[in-house]
Amino acid sequence: MKLVFLIASLIVFTPVFSQTIIQRDPEIEKMVKEVSADSLQSYIKAMVSFGTRNTLSTQTNPTRGIGAARNWVLGKFNEFAKQSNGRLSAFIDTATLQPDKRRIDTATLLGNVVATLKGTDPNDNRIFIISGHLDNMRSSPTERLGDAPGANDDASGCAAVIECARIMSKRGFPATIIFVTVSGEEQGLLGAAFMSEKAKNENRNIVAVLNNDIIGSNNSNETNIINNTKIRVFSEGLPAFETEKAAVNIRNLGLENDGRSRQLARYVKEVGERYVDNIEVVLIYRNDRFLRGGDHTPYVQRGYAAVRFTEMNENYTRQHQDVRIENGIQYGDLEAHIDYEYMRKNTGLNLANLANLAKAPAIPDSVKMDVRRLSNNSFLYWQKPRTGKVKGYYVLVRETTSALWQKKIFTTETEMRLPYSKDNYFFGVQAVNETGNESLPVVPLPGR
Repeated sequence: MKLVFLIASLIVFTPVFSQTIIQRDPEIEKMVKEVSADSLQSYIKAMVSFGTRNTLSTQTNPTRGIGAARNWVLGKFNEFAKQSNGRLSAFIDTATLQPDKRRIDTATLLGNVVATLKGTDPNDNRIFIISGHLDNMRSSPTERLGDAPGANDDASGCAAVIECARIMSKRGFPATIIFVTVSGEEQGLLGAAFMSEKAKNENRNIVAVLNNDIIGSNNSNETNIINNTKIRVFSEGLPAFETEKAAVNIRNLGLENDGRSRQLARYVKEVGERYVDNIEVVLIYRNDRFLRGGDHTPYVQRGYAAVRFTEMNENYTRQHQDVRIENGIQYGDLEAHIDYEYMRKNTGLNLANLANLAKAPAIPDSVKMDVRRLSNNSFLYWQKPRTGKVKGYYVLVRETTSALWQKKIFTTETEMRLPYSKDNYFFGVQAVNETGNESLPVVPLPGR
């Protein structure tokens, strides 16, 4: 009898949950379709052709070393600037590194190649960044003379940055987008540290950073797993920035899993999978791979929301290896190992998120939840964003044990009473415009 009732219940209720309507912004959909595997391959072949891109390698040779590679990237950005109606500009941002007796053995000029696509709304100071690291290494981080192809680590990430710049520079977005290939990653995330510290000192409103590092292959050594339908996105839990200052509030509200980088990761998954077919964004709930780091970390350490894209299955015979054949195994980060269809999808994920963020309104302001009295309802209220045209808002709901938002409720009001207890659920609020571009979610704070 119980089984019959259960089946009947499923028949009655299944239609409510079985239909999912995915609404894609036609402009973003078109941009994603413009991502070209052939373009990505041409970029990676060009970067590999410089022999080595070690940060300590020559900066004066026109065809070899990090200096030649930087100039080539700058040339690509300047080429794209011609189609941008004056919105895109690029330069090499430099700083001098002093020897540290570890990975820098001589005074070295650090250079990040930075292209800025200026936003069309003069009142919108938001900045969104996509990055990859141009430098690479052999088995030793200070070995600068021998060949080091660096096709996957990280010409793949740089190729995604360059391709996004090519496509997006033809369009205008209310917010500003920065495309950057940094140096000094293999010397200790130095290029990203320089850029993020400079941004902090200038009080720049960096809303999100998408860092791409090793996104071009899909098969692991040892386990021999091959899968080009998944990519990992790493995000921090507890904030690295002013942790002690924020810890009391985080504990009181149970928000250990709701920092800004974690919210960005959830957003990346939802938006990316909306626009790119046959790819699953796998959220990894740690800032980076075990005991390792990437160029998003200096931004996280300075309070910015930043995540890392990395292929699902790493192959360690191809990372930080001199090119050689040993015991029948080919070592080295060769261009032949790149899966360009996989790269096309991963680049599309980045582009869709950048475009959706830069087109969306700013986040709702002063998002609060009424806590004046005990109640099995939850009352949320907020103010309109400081910039951007708003059609309405999404109120997000999920159980405390859920990794992802489970409900998305639309309203045109700036308040909502929900039949869900604040004891048992987490909430968020997004602003959305006429073309369906959502801001990042904001978790409500206690209000009275």
